[in-house]
Amino acid sequence: MSAADVTDVTPDAVETVETEAGTARVTWHRAKKARLVLAVSHGAGGGIEARDLSALAGTLPRHGVSVARVEQPWRVAGKKLAPAPKTLDSGWRGLWPALAAPGLPVVSGGRSAGARVACRTATELGAAAVLALSFPLHPPGRPEKSRAAELLGAGVPTLVVQGGNDPFGRPAEFPEGDYELVEVPYGDHGFAVPKRAEIGQDEAVAIITDAVVKWTGSLG
Repeated sequence: MSAADVTDVTPDAVETVETEAGTARVTWHRAKKARLVLAVSHGAGGGIEARDLSALAGTLPRHGVSVARVEQPWRVAGKKLAPAPKTLDSGWRGLWPALAAPGLPVVSGGRSAGARVACRTATELGAAAVLALSFPLHPPGRPEKSRAAELLGAGVPTLVVQGGNDPFGRPAEFPEGDYELVEVPYGDHGFAVPKRAEIGQDEAVAIITDAVVKWTGSLG
């Protein structure tokens, strides 16, 4: 799947879910013989059409992992600004029964703000693992405002996939901890790589999907 194609992934089903934070939406991409569900939510500045979420939805079902791309209630309602973390967590909690409905282990994931939600709620919800895409370790230019405690407190197997030039936290800034980290060279917060980079956009996307396929394959 090329970088140009990742926004065009046909879902198997779309369902709405009522939560305390409002109506959420789940777009399913199902594996024929699924052994896991990967539930991934968007960040504060984009939707489920993000290149990484789309690429995973188009790739993982071929490897026995159903993908549920989750739109938080504020996004479904058409709001431009994400609510407070407490409200984001409430929406994720309300979605969880629908995500767990297939009766399979659920990997809780998301990009940016969605990754923070996944980390904060993983143990409470009984997630099998956490996938943190572009984890916002700190606001740009404010390394003293670290959110490392959220990542380190996930309490379950965790994979971080981080752009090498992410202003919200470059790989070298991350603390030591009980998690895996895969770098996408030259990638920014959205995993875009500049034209002058030694790798192209398709290769950057492949690094993401290959890493997640390998990691989910290692989960019991």
